[in-house]
Amino acid sequence: MTETPAGMCEGRVVIVTGAGRGLGRAHAKAFAAEGAQVVVNDLGVGPDGGGSSGGPAQEVVAEILAAGGSAVAHGGDIATGAGAASLIACAVDTYGRLDTLVNNAGFLRDRMLVNLDEDDWDAVMRVHLKGHFLPLREAAAWWRSEAKAGREAAARVVNTSSGAGLLGSVGQGNYSAAKAGIVGLTLVAAAEMGRYGVQVNAIAPAARTRMTERTFAETMAAPADGAFDAMAPENVSPLVVWLGSAASAGVTGRVFETEGGRITVMQGWHPGPTADRGSRWTPAEAGEVTLKLLADAEPPLPVYGAR
Repeated sequence: MTETPAGMCEGRVVIVTGAGRGLGRAHAKAFAAEGAQVVVNDLGVGPDGGGSSGGPAQEVVAEILAAGGSAVAHGGDIATGAGAASLIACAVDTYGRLDTLVNNAGFLRDRMLVNLDEDDWDAVMRVHLKGHFLPLREAAAWWRSEAKAGREAAARVVNTSSGAGLLGSVGQGNYSAAKAGIVGLTLVAAAEMGRYGVQVNAIAPAARTRMTERTFAETMAAPADGAFDAMAPENVSPLVVWLGSAASAGVTGRVFETEGGRITVMQGWHPGPTADRGSRWTPAEAGEVTLKLLADAEPPLPVYGAR
């Protein structure tokens, strides 16, 4: 009798937030297919964050169980301290440990800046940025306690940024700011948590989800039958699974763009042309030298949606 080879994440316990639909659903199922035990977190809210339902998370769990995998649903609000704490406790109480956290939950409330009200700003910041920070903090505390107890970890965190956070996106000032903040959070977490055996990376995915299929309808449209569906969310999950596995040892503090069959290492901010006179500039001198530096600099990539 031939044994089925173990998956890349065999024996690992993985949390995926916002896993009821779209990218999160694809990630949860991909981890389970590689042998992970998965905590499927989802509030079941609408595309703008309204309402709630346990149905989406339970449906994904049912799909994983039907395929022979192991999963449990968590319906807590991970943008609250209590909800984030209960998420980590769900993994540890159910499976005895935590190995990987995938922060993915989010929604959109798109407006041009002049029409963007405070509630829409706060709601998007809350789910994306605070919804990354709180689970990350709770997981970090658990991994630190494990390290202090002498139990070596190969822990992984995969955060979800966006091209909007790297370049900006017209009509998405709140979303772009939150996703840019996630990149900064990723870099700090990678630097702080490495001593506990934790690697932290981020992806900037492009895929067809409830958040993109209307905003970028033409780009996200499904292809004709038989053609490669470059915008299918399942295309993003292989990189996420690898980053969330022990196989990614040594990879931390990185941001990857991924869509379709493409993976790109993003290189972030690097110093460009510079001038130093060793003393204070006058405003006119500062302006003159800055124009010269800009003439030698690479032009920035365009903001999404800019004309």
